[in-house]
Amino acid sequence: MGKGTARIRPKNPDALFLPFQEAWIVDRSRLKLMEKARQIGLSWSTAYAAVERTAESGAKHDQWISSRDDLQARLVIEDCKMFAKMLQLAAEDLGEQVIDQERKLSAYVLHFANGRRIHSMSSNPDAQAGKRGGRILDEFALHPDPRKLWSIAYPGITWGGNMEVISTHRGSANFFNNLVREIREHGNPKKISLHRVTLQDALDQGFLWKLQQSLPADHEVCGLDEAAYFDFIKGGCADEESFQQEYMCVPADDASAFLEYDLIAACEYGQGEAWEVDFLADPERAASRGRFYAGLDIGRKKDLTVLWVLEALGDVLYTRAIIELKSMSKPDQEKVLWPIMAQMQRTCLDYTGLGIGWGDDAKRKFGEYRVECVTFTPRTKEALAYPVRGRMEDRALRIPYRPEIRADLRAVTKETTAAGNIRFTAERSDNGHADRFWALALAIEAATAARAPMEYELMPDKAARWGAPDGQDATRQERGAW
Repeated sequence: MGKGTARIRPKNPDALFLPFQEAWIVDRSRLKLMEKARQIGLSWSTAYAAVERTAESGAKHDQWISSRDDLQARLVIEDCKMFAKMLQLAAEDLGEQVIDQERKLSAYVLHFANGRRIHSMSSNPDAQAGKRGGRILDEFALHPDPRKLWSIAYPGITWGGNMEVISTHRGSANFFNNLVREIREHGNPKKISLHRVTLQDALDQGFLWKLQQSLPADHEVCGLDEAAYFDFIKGGCADEESFQQEYMCVPADDASAFLEYDLIAACEYGQGEAWEVDFLADPERAASRGRFYAGLDIGRKKDLTVLWVLEALGDVLYTRAIIELKSMSKPDQEKVLWPIMAQMQRTCLDYTGLGIGWGDDAKRKFGEYRVECVTFTPRTKEALAYPVRGRMEDRALRIPYRPEIRADLRAVTKETTAAGNIRFTAERSDNGHADRFWALALAIEAATAARAPMEYELMPDKAARWGAPDGQDATRQERGAW
């Protein structure tokens, strides 16, 4: 009978793989590409195919697998070891081996009795250079430069072997989507065998039934049917765009967003990379590390209060903390935020609406030269937004990989009004109002040593001190004082 409440059973419940996995395994086209939903077992079935192909009698080619990061590279080789054992194949785990001494590149290696090997590496495209044999490019669109990875990996199959590209989408401008469109819309000049599996496709072939068999009987997923599971997955996504891209193979429209997915992905920390500093647990140790700067976006009833902390190391700004508060009174939020702001060299905060009270209190507590109040207007938003994009383009910013952060960064759009003015907007959603984006933009402003003038609305006492009517000329002078 099996456990769980799935309504669709696989055609062959005893089979190891579902039909879409089997179709991918048996396809030995020279070039093949899979656009897929997340977590439906494609990387797992790809590992099986790699073992079967590499270990067979007379196999002539090694396999070179490129993964998103070092952790994923190790997980892939573990899957390969499991399948080798299942198929009763003699395979020796050689561990991490240096494959390029000059570039200090290494790979996790599984060696078979026929002399062939599977090499599992992280995403550095240079690791593919000069290697002969099959290529597996997993999570292809997540690589910092998919076009470069393809360009270096493709010549490796000149003397035989095939190349497999597997990925979810990462925006319409990504090279992965360019390949898909070339296949569908431009006659498939590269002769790529295209596969596509959405979450709905997987469910229709018995995926939920398979999943429920592997979970404890009391797991919440075991009480769902296919429609409920679909809604369960969708409800857990950061927003509709994320769901469509991650699970339904619909690339996000980069034409409407201010930041393309490739830009964001190129600045994200690798999986498992330690980046956070606990400013509350050990403030003295944190303060001794270096120069920290913060941006504070003040939340309203429906929005988050977000404090984004950056550390300046050379020309690069590294995210060290992101504090998100919601449905808390101002005094309760201050108990969390003030001790962290006390360790900052400088904090820029949103001085609009409720932020006016925050700004006044922060200046009294930390001093005027450690707190900069920014009134959000169309011109200040423009001046804040472009440095975020500029730092991403220059690879001078590091941010964590979190779906809600990506959703906020993607939510900001640039519009041109009928009068020709630039306006930055973001639709309000359950995820907020791009609060993380503006907190990051304010943090970058706080950390920037040489800044262009911005049109602030200065507090009356500052305007009088600088001798400028309404603070208009004082803006430029005051910024020079920093």
